[in-house]
Amino acid sequence: MKWAYLITAPDQIVAEMWRDALIERGVPAVIRAGDTTSFLGVSAYPCRLLVDEESLEESRRILREEMGVEVE
Repeated sequence: MKWAYLITAPDQIVAEMWRDALIERGVPAVIRAGDTTSFLGVSAYPCRLLVDEESLEESRRILREEMGVEVE
């Protein structure tokens, strides 16, 4: 599997919500590990969401149509 950039979430909580929504729909997704490092345990900084390259278009559709997220 090759990971491809999908979108940058405003913070770790939103990134986890989007990731979980994609996984629930059968799309492999991860939050870029380096984006979640924080001394408080949860990053308040933007986090990049990666998906399986073969699922990139489906991931965009899910976020756009089912969650109302603007995705390029």
